[in-house]
Amino acid sequence: MKCSEVQSLFLAPRVPDLFGELPEAQNDLKGEKRRLTDQNRSKVHEEKKLCKEFVTLKGYVAERKGEREEMQDAHVIIDNFTSSFTHLPSEVSRLSYFAVFDGHGGVRASKYAAQNLHLNLTRNFPKGEVSSMEKTIKKCLLMTFKQTDEGFLKQASSQKPAWKDGSTATCVLLVDKDLYVANLGDSRAILCRVNKTSKKVTALPLVKEHNPTQYDERMRIQKAGGTVRDGRVMGVLEVSRSIGDGQYKHCGVISIPDIRRCQLTRNDRFILLACDGLFKVFSPDEAILFVSAILEDKTLIARPGKAAEDVRFEAACNRLASEAVRRGSADNVTIILIAIRH
Repeated sequence: MKCSEVQSLFLAPRVPDLFGELPEAQNDLKGEKRRLTDQNRSKVHEEKKLCKEFVTLKGYVAERKGEREEMQDAHVIIDNFTSSFTHLPSEVSRLSYFAVFDGHGGVRASKYAAQNLHLNLTRNFPKGEVSSMEKTIKKCLLMTFKQTDEGFLKQASSQKPAWKDGSTATCVLLVDKDLYVANLGDSRAILCRVNKTSKKVTALPLVKEHNPTQYDERMRIQKAGGTVRDGRVMGVLEVSRSIGDGQYKHCGVISIPDIRRCQLTRNDRFILLACDGLFKVFSPDEAILFVSAILEDKTLIARPGKAAEDVRFEAACNRLASEAVRRGSADNVTIILIAIRH
């Protein structure tokens, strides 16, 4: 549940001055009121923080090269992103960050995005009080993706010959108990939510995929002078939004992510974040059920130096990646499982 809004504290209306001959005492009284008001405001902010701090996330990763010559995926797991910030709005108490980048045409765009996107995010994140946290964070994410794309394109164009790498980007940012998911391309983020009564698990998609066959994406590409052939931009590129891909930017390929906000509940168990190498052989529902079955496996117990939950999530992550390869996924496979702890 959201914490109730706390009304700002104000001093009582000023009454006529009956002690005009005692200016020192009056100033002391004002100072004491100001001191108490500041203390109360500080206490209110602390209470806001405490009542929000009930969700923590922990990420686990598995990677498989598959049949590709090289691993072109990259990923980032920062369970405690809060420590990367020196100043945060008073209502923000906990941040986590996770991302998967699926490279194509090379590994340079995905690596660049993995190294720089979260750094740009720390620079753009609000530092003082804001009127609307949701609007501010979404604006921050839009600017962050723009800067990351521009930074890579500048570096790529300065090379001889110019780099032609590109990458998808799917990022999950936790702000207290609110998830902000920003996506370019066809990697996915899925939330596992358990029905409180039936205990049935549900796969909730958190992103919108971007490929040239979708009507809005195709119309934008054609309006920019590009074409869609065989489901690809100019008959080559499988995604319609990406970081990099400088040679297709004039064809309507953009780096503007879709951004969605989702408030976590106590019925949410984990988040599955993965590139399309997984979803070429697994449906979202199949993947969620596969992971859930392993998390329920009581034969996976704690080991010295490792908790039972860690053992189960690591096993689920690795087995899912291996099963994707066994089922014939010829692509790179990168999977991040994010445990939700209340």
